[in-house]
Amino acid sequence: MTSYYSPISYIVPPSEDGWLLKTILQKRMDVSRKLLSRLKMTEQGIMLNGERVYISVRVSAGDTVDIRMEQETSEDILPQDIPFDILYEDGHLLVVNKAAGIIVHPTHGHYTDTLANGVVHYWAQKGEQYRFRPVHRLDQETSGVLVIAKNPYSHQHISEQMIAGTVDKRYAAFVHGIPAVPRGDIDGPIDRDPAEPHRRIVTPDGYPSLTRYEVKATYPGRAARVELKLESGRTHQIRVHMSSIGCPLIGDGMYRHLLYGKEELTSEEAGWLASIAELDASIPRQALHAVRLSFKHPVGLAELVFEAPLPPDMALLEQKLEKETAGE
Repeated sequence: MTSYYSPISYIVPPSEDGWLLKTILQKRMDVSRKLLSRLKMTEQGIMLNGERVYISVRVSAGDTVDIRMEQETSEDILPQDIPFDILYEDGHLLVVNKAAGIIVHPTHGHYTDTLANGVVHYWAQKGEQYRFRPVHRLDQETSGVLVIAKNPYSHQHISEQMIAGTVDKRYAAFVHGIPAVPRGDIDGPIDRDPAEPHRRIVTPDGYPSLTRYEVKATYPGRAARVELKLESGRTHQIRVHMSSIGCPLIGDGMYRHLLYGKEELTSEEAGWLASIAELDASIPRQALHAVRLSFKHPVGLAELVFEAPLPPDMALLEQKLEKETAGE
């Protein structure tokens, strides 16, 4: 017997009396064509007043339209007891504060010890069945707010918000140096580095990429704390963009300060590099944290805002910089 998730319902208002059910589903409930096709193939996928009907029927004011999705599981993901920090959960979403050092989803050659393994185990322990559907990704060494959809409808809705640019994603980062302008945009196309395909570079032939930043604190002669807002979602975007303006992230081993690669250094540059290396050694990963995420809930469209405080390693880095600035 097929099991379904709780229905998502819509009450037809008087202004929509006589509309086609298909129109209600697509224009009012925002069901995508792909999901609509899936719902039509299931016994209870589309119901009108508790009965299965064709989507070509016309509705009346006061009718109840229900969509039900079949329960799913991620059978290819091995459940593992991996702890993680939950910020919010309901029948449609799971929002977590991802720790640094953990991969979001299993990849080739890395099938265990990921966030997905931990989430699947957590749901199994609760007796619940969902497919692991991250709406977006965070790099392995980036921490912070991450949204996981529990069904295709929720995934579709939040993904569409991201494409439309209505999802507000904010990051906190500590960078070497101080940006020349305290607030600005970095508008630089990004693509793979032909010499090192696992890296990204700013190149005229790359994909359009825009990062907005604002300096929140400065540590004269050494570093700055910046808040960043992504207007696009390229791989390593913040790391590449900040490096491109001469302010790479502290602790970033891939996009390191240019002085690391310089063969001959002046005595002044050697001093700078020693200071840069000392800061890089003070945190085991790039100092980047997804601090805030806001979007509309896929069911009901309530505005949701999630925040995650700086993790301990970045908080310690901040304390170190503040003490040095104060001369302690």
